[in-house]
Amino acid sequence: MVKLYDTPVCLLDGMTITEAGDLPIQEREEAKKNTIAYQILKSHQTGEGMERLRLRFDAMASHDITFVGIIQTAKASGMDHFPLPYVLTNCHNTLCAVGGTINEDDHMFGLSAAKKYGGIYVPPHMAVIHQYMREMHAGCGKMILGSDSHTRYGALGTMAIGEGGGELVKQLLEDTYDIAYPGVVLVYLDGTPKPWVGPQDIALAIIGAVFQSGYVKNKVMEFVGPGISAMSTDFRNGVDVMTTETTCLTSIWETDEETRSFLKVHGREEDYRELKPGQKAYYDGCVYVDLSTIRPMIALPFHPSNVYEISTLQENLTDILAKVDREAEKVAGGRASYSLLDKVRDGKLHVQQGVIGGCAGGNLSSVVEAARALRGRSCGNGEFSLSVYPSSQPVLLALTRAGYAADLMEAGAIWRTAFCGPCFGAGDTPCNGGLSVRHTTRNFPNREGSKPGQQQMAAVALMDARSIAATAARGGVLTAADQLDYDGWGKPVEYTFDGAVYEKRVYMGYGQPQGTELVYGPNIRDWPDMPSLSDSILLKVCSKIMDPVTTTDELIPSGETSSFRSNPLGLAEFTLSRRDPEYVSRSKSVDRMEKAREQGAAILQDFPELQDVEKALRKVEGFEQADIASLEIGSMIYAVKPGDGSAREQAASCQRVIGGLANITREYATKRYRSNVINWGMIPFQMEAEPAFDVGDWILVPHVREALGGDMKDIPAYVLTPGEPRKISLYVADMTQEERAIVKAGCLINFNRQRKAQD
Repeated sequence: MVKLYDTPVCLLDGMTITEAGDLPIQEREEAKKNTIAYQILKSHQTGEGMERLRLRFDAMASHDITFVGIIQTAKASGMDHFPLPYVLTNCHNTLCAVGGTINEDDHMFGLSAAKKYGGIYVPPHMAVIHQYMREMHAGCGKMILGSDSHTRYGALGTMAIGEGGGELVKQLLEDTYDIAYPGVVLVYLDGTPKPWVGPQDIALAIIGAVFQSGYVKNKVMEFVGPGISAMSTDFRNGVDVMTTETTCLTSIWETDEETRSFLKVHGREEDYRELKPGQKAYYDGCVYVDLSTIRPMIALPFHPSNVYEISTLQENLTDILAKVDREAEKVAGGRASYSLLDKVRDGKLHVQQGVIGGCAGGNLSSVVEAARALRGRSCGNGEFSLSVYPSSQPVLLALTRAGYAADLMEAGAIWRTAFCGPCFGAGDTPCNGGLSVRHTTRNFPNREGSKPGQQQMAAVALMDARSIAATAARGGVLTAADQLDYDGWGKPVEYTFDGAVYEKRVYMGYGQPQGTELVYGPNIRDWPDMPSLSDSILLKVCSKIMDPVTTTDELIPSGETSSFRSNPLGLAEFTLSRRDPEYVSRSKSVDRMEKAREQGAAILQDFPELQDVEKALRKVEGFEQADIASLEIGSMIYAVKPGDGSAREQAASCQRVIGGLANITREYATKRYRSNVINWGMIPFQMEAEPAFDVGDWILVPHVREALGGDMKDIPAYVLTPGEPRKISLYVADMTQEERAIVKAGCLINFNRQRKAQD
């Protein structure tokens, strides 16, 4: 059972939940200070008071499809060393291009940057980013910032936040992470999980309960309660990393002797301290979870919140799968066909692939549970296959020494390396029409690597490693862990760690910048110049997406684009390629107009379309004599709710480098995507009304620089129709003074250059 409270609550003595909707303001403010979240945020606050936070982090982490761009941006802004431990892992862009060296060039750039600026470099196949940070850096009371959305180390007492690269650049320049004090939601864990229930089951139950309502959106999830003691730290990590899929800002857990033991095993017992709420702690809401009621779960395509108990799915197989098939039609958009119903044989759902791996499923305890269940069994020699990706080399070493690696191989499973590929479509892509069940983090459309535009479509369902092992034991017939004839679930797992592989291979250069030269491959390009914002702007609508949610995977695909993540203009060619393939050509056409305008060309002559736009422009009050050449011209995307999913800044930078000037949305799915939009100099407009414009329309936003200096609650704009211009109302949600300055400057790089010149 997962219950959401309708009112704020207070937690008394860490045990008793009471409603607190009528608590006097002064008493409420004092009780807020007793949350674990408040304690950690206060210790990292560099500003005055706690209403507006200006945070500095203890460490940062990036992987190899983000760190090149971050370092390039920071370098262009004047960085000369890494002022805090910065870990560069190589677990995403790991596989080198066939016949080329593009990806390995990025790795060599990363190593050279660690040497030049004093960083920590983790070679390819050594560890996935989040496992390395758990093993080597997370600790009680710390804060860590990462350029990956699943940056979550709350189970180790660390508040970790996944953000776009611009926010990491600010830390490298010794600036701050600026946000309003976030809401804090209590997640009260009660009871004891059943032996066959794993961390993914618990995580999916919570995601299914909170996602649609936005109950924890941009808030801190604070895990407290007696149920925590029933979980090992490794198990807790598996729950914690999935909090990203709730759209929360970050997470934090109370700590105990089990936490101390985990840190001690990793040689870092000094990083332990007890974290618990105070005697009376105030929370903005409460998610009550009775762990004893959680059953094996499955998140069907195409979102982690599309959750069912496996037994419920089996009892209503046809009806539930028919819903997914209808959603598949929308995803495919007529470019491919996909069905789950055709995988039902003899009343059972047959899957084609299983994957256990990464920061969610590749943890030692989950892999051990799968290995024990499959000992002496077989995955079969049919269409079903099982792959296992350990979360790190030390985890694989422990599994090998204990014999679990052999157990899985003898059952027919294939071992991979510590690589995040299955999470974003670069590893174990299923066959066309296939269904993969995975203990990984996401199952968005195309996250498994399919390409509907090329008539190739597959899908992913999320499950715990225990149920994946049960499914493997039956040759791919969907089976919940509690339905397998096996009574060994939940037995203790001895956690061992040998860091010798890190000592031999990881470059530990923090605090020792050598000032050597960066090593550039031919695909690593600098950011193109971007102009500052003009007084008034003219936007062409280049895409209009009316889906309820637009993911960052749709804004810029993962998987096949990995090799271009260090090449801004090369990567931009893929923008919206899976959702609106014509967007790039439309936006680049607008960009050509703007570049011609900047160079003083006769744009009305060169671009006849603008003649009618200028005529409509002159019908707007105050612009009767306007020259269109005096307005900055850019492209614009409308989406209802963009930015769910990855923290990748390229979802915004790709729009910007081919002419993007703004987004208009009803709301932003995540803070991190909106931050990316701001840091790349685009205006994050919103509007309450339905969009009364279409692709190809032009929108004038007069005196926008002036508007950014005001309250931004009602910004007039005009759709320039051939008849009378139609007035619409836009607004921009709260922005700090620095964020306003970044947008006016044209991007974070420009802002930092201007500031450096003034200094």
